[in-house]
Amino acid sequence: MISINYRDGRPIYEQVRDGFRQLILSGALAADERLPSVRELAGQLAINPNTIQRAYRELEAEGYICSVPGRGSFVCQRDRAAQARKEELLGQLRELAGELRLLGAAEEELLDALKGGDRHEN
Repeated sequence: MISINYRDGRPIYEQVRDGFRQLILSGALAADERLPSVRELAGQLAINPNTIQRAYRELEAEGYICSVPGRGSFVCQRDRAAQARKEELLGQLRELAGELRLLGAAEEELLDALKGGDRHEN
């Protein structure tokens, strides 16, 4: 389900969070599917339960999972999770576009990059 790469520069909780994001957005985890408990997943991955708890907290804050007291954590509706991720990525894109404009990138360069072009003009 989730794997940890100790050579990855990202903190472990981010790897767990990002792994679940991908599973949810790809449909590998369906809406209303129960996630492993914090202790269960921590045991499987041999990491501290606080690390899993932090990843779950962030996923819940982002709208990917919903916690039900006494029952566990469940995948929220995919549309909701996809919309939350889309809004997050669009915000990052706006920040990057603003910085690129400050660096002198032309509008057509930005549009080309959005379309997947690989022009490298100076």
